Amino acid sequence: MPHPASATVAVIGAGVAGCAVVAQLRRLGFSGSISLWETGRGPGGRASTRRSRGDSQLVIDHGAPLLNITGTPPPQLLQPLLEGGWLEPWPGPVAMLEGESRLNIGRPDALGMGLLLHGPGGMDLLCRGLLQLAGGEGLAQHYGSFIRSLGRQPQGPWQLIDPEGSLLAEADWLVLSGTLLAHPRSQVIFGWDAVPLARVAAGLGDLQLDHVLLTLAGIRFEARSNLLLVLTGQAATAWRALPFRLVNFDAAAQQRWGLHRLSIQPLDDGRCAVVAHSSDAFAADHLDVYGARSAVARLLQLPADAGREQSVIQSLADAVGQCMAPWVPPLDLDEAAPQLMRWGAAFPIAPGLPSELMLCSRSRLGFCGDYIAGVGFGRIEGALRSAEALAQGLVAHLPPSA
Repeated sequence: MPHPASATVAVIGAGVAGCAVVAQLRRLGFSGSISLWETGRGPGGRASTRRSRGDSQLVIDHGAPLLNITGTPPPQLLQPLLEGGWLEPWPGPVAMLEGESRLNIGRPDALGMGLLLHGPGGMDLLCRGLLQLAGGEGLAQHYGSFIRSLGRQPQGPWQLIDPEGSLLAEADWLVLSGTLLAHPRSQVIFGWDAVPLARVAAGLGDLQLDHVLLTLAGIRFEARSNLLLVLTGQAATAWRALPFRLVNFDAAAQQRWGLHRLSIQPLDDGRCAVVAHSSDAFAADHLDVYGARSAVARLLQLPADAGREQSVIQSLADAVGQCMAPWVPPLDLDEAAPQLMRWGAAFPIAPGLPSELMLCSRSRLGFCGDYIAGVGFGRIEGALRSAEALAQGLVAHLPPSA
């Protein structure tokens, strides 16, 4: 049954979970106003695709190279995405690098099991498809907008506040599809004096919300430093000729090389993009190196350190070149247009936030994302399933139709 337009919902984070909760709310009949807020330049989050305005054929999936579905039944949003052409089967073989240099083709890690899918022409099509399913009416999308803090009086609306302290928006209900505003890592990374949500929660008297914050504070997240390379000529030919498109690293190989995954992405014009995801240990040693194109660093005006960034790029490139030396020629960084990205909370560590805590109805606050415990935890599947579950819970509490 449709809900009146008087109820408003703000969703912070336009990654898979944020876009999925918007889509599912609409599919369940919610017709109220929804605003979607994202720091980056567009939807996608860790399923983003880097595109170039001046080079239409430069398309790089710098986060998740694919998604996999391992549970049954599949997420409810999956079939509409497949029917709309936003997802298709992922054809690329996978391999595992074991120890120093033993390559086991066909051995998957957790990302290579089950039904493998990707976005044709870029993983960002997943979130674009979800927003297409949501429809445009009553949905306001705000990109390049960093929510620095939150406000709320016990009976008032949620307030979204920017880094300068200006009020950006108000909403009856708030959904956090990520944990930055609710996790103590925000204090460690940015030097904030308090966790934004914890500051608000102190005046709400919601015991469930207090429990959520305590649980979230105990969740550890693995970071990633990601190196993006664009290879041309003979180097591109050699990488394109490899009999796999994804190389995972076992524990011994991660310790040896400081890498977690290599994603090999042939481009339509003969070039080849290679994306190297660092190990958690490597990223933990370089958490303050964001990358020159980091949206968060730009919006918060965090100081750049070109020297350290170049050192991280060189270290990752050396590791890629050395571990793949038996199969491809040496890397020439001067010709590979290297870029660095850093994901501060790429992978949550189990057990995550219990699903029964994801909706704090008294505070009109919901949580969704791959950090919610359940099938698909730590992967896109978990983000989809948690968003669907949260949407179902939200519509039960939103005002019914007259």
